Amino acid sequence: MPRQLMMVEPGKLAIGEYELPELGEGELRVKAEQAASKHGTEMAGFKEYGKRRGRFDRELGCYIRPDGEADAAAGEAPAPFKPRPVGGNMFVGTVTELGPGVDGYAEGERVLGYGGFREVQTVRAGRQLWKVPADLDWRSAVCLDPADFAMAAVRDGHVRVGDAVAVFGMGAIGLMCVQICRLSGAHPVIAVDPLEIRRAAAAGCGADLVLDPASDDAALEVRKATQKRGADVVIEYSGNVRAMQEAIRACAFGGNVVAGAYPPPYPEGLDLGAEAHLNIPNIIFSRACSEPNREHPRWDEPRIYATCWRMICEGRLTGEPVVKPVVPFEKLPEEYMKVATDPASNVKLGCEY
Repeated sequence: MPRQLMMVEPGKLAIGEYELPELGEGELRVKAEQAASKHGTEMAGFKEYGKRRGRFDRELGCYIRPDGEADAAAGEAPAPFKPRPVGGNMFVGTVTELGPGVDGYAEGERVLGYGGFREVQTVRAGRQLWKVPADLDWRSAVCLDPADFAMAAVRDGHVRVGDAVAVFGMGAIGLMCVQICRLSGAHPVIAVDPLEIRRAAAAGCGADLVLDPASDDAALEVRKATQKRGADVVIEYSGNVRAMQEAIRACAFGGNVVAGAYPPPYPEGLDLGAEAHLNIPNIIFSRACSEPNREHPRWDEPRIYATCWRMICEGRLTGEPVVKPVVPFEKLPEEYMKVATDPASNVKLGCEY
């Protein structure tokens, strides 16, 4: 039986087996060769801070706070823990079997798709399964997501040729933002992160200036690097309340602050009566998969994907400085836990099967 990464007890990970389903209409089987995680989104589930917000009501467009639900459940025993798959976002592998009704794919082809850390994937043919050129590094391929979110953030922030841009948070999305901003003609492109491994990755992605907010007054340094104007666009992708405050401080008068991260509820520390009140920046929330897109109907998520995939296949966007570390599949239980407990050891965790 094939294997996958699982949470077998609260806080304990292991490699476990799973059964393969019968292939349905339009499905195909892929033997995974490499894969990577998506830290921010996965940690929301891993640490379960999303549950604190309650239930999102799509019809009303807001969260229903959990207070009443908690009262209704008072006295009930908590649900028993069930082992479950955990981790993993995109994989590259080889097609091994075609289900009924599958056209346009052949056994032996190399593809990129969405799926967790598991040795064999069962996926649907369609717009979220991409054929991977033979000469494309898999680390670049698995960076399609985050590249789509980075592309949306750059577009939502209205980055234009000659703009000064500061990006806070050098996780995978922030690193792709750095690359896309450079391709958009922005200058300087300033990267901010407290972790050495991520600052090094930012330099590898072409940042003109890299700042450590633990030792630098990041907002002040951004202003010094932009003739005291501040950045025309600031993109915040760390999800840290201090970073959001510094992003607002670093923004030029009337500039744009793009809030792209998916953070837990912010603690105390966000001051909207200081620079925000005096410099009147625009705070723009960005999420590539929220449809309709801000530029609907001309732009939607499939167009963002197609644009990013073309740029990756052309070698204009790279994941080689981004996917770090790369570990054997068998080491995932130990290494994946570090995403939650030791972020200084990783940028975007990848594995090889």
